[in-house]
Formats: sequence, structure tokens, C-alpha cells
Amino acid sequence: MKMMKTHKSSLLTKFVSLAGATILWGAPALAQGPGATVQGHVTNPAGQNFTPGDVKFTKDKTLPFKEEKFLNDAPIDADGNYKAAGVAPGDYFVYVVQGDKTADRQELTVKAGDTNLTLNDDMTRAEFLKTMTPEQLKALEEFKKKNAEAVSANQVIAKLNTTLKTVRADLVAAAPGKDDVSKDVASMKQAVDAKADVGLLWLTYGDTLQAQAAHLTAEDKKAGKSPATDDEVTKAYSDAVDAYKKAVALDSAAAKPNVGGLAADYNQMGNALTRLGKTDEASPAFDSAAKTDPSKAGMYFKNEAAVLYNAGQMDAALAAADKAITADPTAADAYYIKGQALVTKTAPDASGKLVAPPGCVEAYQKFLELAPNDSKVPDVKAVLASLGQTVDTHYKAGKK
Repeated sequence: MKMMKTHKSSLLTKFVSLAGATILWGAPALAQGPGATVQGHVTNPAGQNFTPGDVKFTKDKTLPFKEEKFLNDAPIDADGNYKAAGVAPGDYFVYVVQGDKTADRQELTVKAGDTNLTLNDDMTRAEFLKTMTPEQLKALEEFKKKNAEAVSANQVIAKLNTTLKTVRADLVAAAPGKDDVSKDVASMKQAVDAKADVGLLWLTYGDTLQAQAAHLTAEDKKAGKSPATDDEVTKAYSDAVDAYKKAVALDSAAAKPNVGGLAADYNQMGNALTRLGKTDEASPAFDSAAKTDPSKAGMYFKNEAAVLYNAGQMDAALAAADKAITADPTAADAYYIKGQALVTKTAPDASGKLVAPPGCVEAYQKFLELAPNDSKVPDVKAVLASLGQTVDTHYKAGKK
């Protein structure tokens, strides 16, 4: 941007003769203002913000760059913008500089009375590109191509992150009523198709499939239909298992494995396998979750015990409850499941009195000790009473 130059005005002098004396009157000096503020945006040849760098102003238009005296210097911020204050009137070369190297130069004229001026430097302009060598132009095109690919990838990732956030919120909202989440299944299918190398996407895809299977199961029960004979339910759980296996493979192969994510993959796989009735495959999945993240082993074994118990697999639930108790002796629900699994083996003795198998009563008593306010307490006390057991009272229910 080149602005018109102004002409310097000479001082006005006036001679006045008074009483034979010659007196020289000098006109008052023109007042100098604070100078203009010059601001603008700098764009590099690839069309991006030019940063970091500086914008320098000089009136030494005949000297080499390194010999010029710069009167104003403004840094270029992270957004490619600069602002130089106090730029006095005059004709300038305005340089864009990085370190001791110049990137571009423009001309600017600041007039007396100017306050705010804009001088942008767009290096994508044709006249600038003509100054570049063929090698530089080739490198620029290669950079622009790679940058476009990176921008496109970042846009995909941003969209996927939005999808994940939405789907996770939908799953939480749908869980209590086992609502239909088919739209979330479709969203996550699109996500894994768009970027198939991210374990978290496959994990979430599996979770949507499980949630939809739970919805279909609930609908079957309302209609008096057995979910076990519903091919849609079976397919949803099977597809979920496949999704979790994909997540496990990806997360296991990562340069820096995400322990929490990998353990979650195994845990959810165990849940889906249990609902398919494949407990012989489910237990190893839960074991892998606990082994992957030992700090949460108690939780994963308790999850295993719970899903097996809900599936009516009492022997397997008992084994999982024992593992949960070993990992976390304070896991109240694990003791409850253990008691429930063992009480099914209660049998009358020779006198006809019901006798629970070893460990059953102790498991119930420990549950009451650890969770005195639990809603299952009255039922547990009733079971103990039916077995002729006295409930320990050395503990008290906590305040609600």
C-alpha cells in the first residue's frame, strides 16, 4: 500500500519596521502530535497468519537493510496482527522481519494529522509470488497440500469429538428407561467408518450397540416375547463384541497404551459376552480388565459377578464374587452376590432344618456390616431369619 507523500512546509518569516528598528518575528513552530497508529495483519504465502516476527519502519530508503535505522518496531502476535504507535509523518519502507531476515517490504506515507492507518501485508498476492524462485514455489505448493490434508483431518477429529460427546450424553439419558438409541448406533457406525484406527470410537460404538440391545430386550419383554429368540438382540450383542475386540486390538497396539481405555474395552466385552450366554468367554475378558488395570480389579470382578448373577449363572457369579472380595474386601455387593449364589444350594438336613452351605451366612453378615443402609438389607435379614440365624448387631445403620 503506497500512500501519497506530503510536501514539507517552510517556516513563515515576517519583517516588521517599528520606530526605525528592524525586528524579526519568527512564526511559531508547528506542533507535532503523538504520531499515527499503524496496524494491520500479515499473511504468509500459504495464506496463514505470519508469526512470529516484527514489522519495522524506516525512512532510510537508500541504505541496505542491515544499515537502516528503524524508527518504529511492532511485534506480530499469534494471530498475525501488529500495531505500531507513534509513527511520525514521513515516507517509509515497512519491513516484515523474522530474526535478521526480511520476508517482505512495502511503502507507506504518513501525513501530518494522520491518526489511524491500516497497512496489511498479504504475501499471497501475485506480485509477491513472482519474486519467489521455482524451488520456493514448489515447496510452497507441497506445504499447502500437506496443510490442507492436516486441516481436513483436524476437521474430521473435531466432528468426531462432537459426536462422541453427544452419543455419551444420549446413552446416559437412555439408560434408565432403556430407550431407543438407534440414531446413536448409526452415528457411531459413521464415526468408525470415518476413522477406523481409534479404539475409543470402537468402544463407544460397542456401547451404543449394547444399549440398543437392552432397548430391544425390554420391548420384547413388554410384548411377551423371549429376547433369546430375537435375532436383532443377538446381532446387536454380537456386533458389540466385535466392536470391543477391535478396540482391544487397537488400544493394545498403541505406542503408549491407554490402560484405562483398554481395561474398559475388556470389561464391556465381558458384559456383552455374558448377555450372549458366553460366560466361558466372558470371565477371561473380565480377568483381562482386572489384569490390565489392577487398581480397579475389585470393580471389574464385581462387574463380572453382577452380570453373571443377573444372567442366572450362579456358579460363575460365585467365583467372580470371590475374586472381587480378594481384590477389594470392602466390596459390599460382592458379599451379597456371594451369599445369593450360595443360598441357592441350601438343603435340609436329616431333621428337616434348612442348612446353608459354608460361607453363605458369613457373606450375608459381612454385607450387612458394610452396607447397613442398602435397600437389600430387609431381604437379607429375612433370609438369615429363615435359616435360623441371628443377625449380628455390633454395627449400626448409618445416618441417611
